[in-house]
Amino acid sequence: MKLLRSLCMALSMYMYSGIPVPQVKWEEENMAYAMCFFPLVGLIQGACVLLVFFAADSLELSPVLSGVLLALVPLLITGGIHMDGFCDTVDALSSHAPREKKLAIMKDPHCGAFAVIGFAAYMLASFGLWHEAALTGASRYVLALVPVLSRSLSAFAVVSFKSAKGDGLLAAFSGAADVRTVRIVSALWFIAAVAGMFAGSLTIGGASLFAAGAVFGYYGNMAYRKFGGTTGDLAGWFVTVCELACLGAAVLTEKIGGLL
Repeated sequence: MKLLRSLCMALSMYMYSGIPVPQVKWEEENMAYAMCFFPLVGLIQGACVLLVFFAADSLELSPVLSGVLLALVPLLITGGIHMDGFCDTVDALSSHAPREKKLAIMKDPHCGAFAVIGFAAYMLASFGLWHEAALTGASRYVLALVPVLSRSLSAFAVVSFKSAKGDGLLAAFSGAADVRTVRIVSALWFIAAVAGMFAGSLTIGGASLFAAGAVFGYYGNMAYRKFGGTTGDLAGWFVTVCELACLGAAVLTEKIGGLL
């Protein structure tokens, strides 16, 4: 029952737009394994990506419309929770303020100009890259597993990185988590995602994995250097940037392969 409650908490927390699940109490006992199921949300997102690809094939949708739908999938599945973290982080980083001020900016519910600019730039880049991916669809199976990869790394970071604040959502989850179990399960999710991506395409999967590793390394360094640790907003920033970087790496690799 504890695992089931953790599953429901993970789905309700990370799928605000979402799939209806039974509501459970926000107690430490129910949070212990919630992060183990975080990559499952990515699996659902990946299934929706494949669904859009197959619908585009069946209905002969244009690459433009397919690109729009694919760019919207992450927002529709998660209710924009990770994008919210991305926007807050962009605002904080753009302030070039001291650490405590950056943390205060991320906590501020108001949306700054840099957040709007960052969101617009992200969605334009996402649409453009998904449009290119929709032209051939060769990398669809790799890209469907990227959300699992990003969330397995994010879940591992939540229980491994120092929290920048003693309060907040991330601190609550990391403090209540069964650290050893979450690390092991996150590693298993990661291995499964990488194996599936390599099975889809060795070159495209390898390029996406390299991009994810580069973003993860930057995320850890940036979080400690600029914020003194990670936060829920920074975790959201990582998921969104990691997925965009993997998408870009997949499209670029596919294009280069087509020229050779």
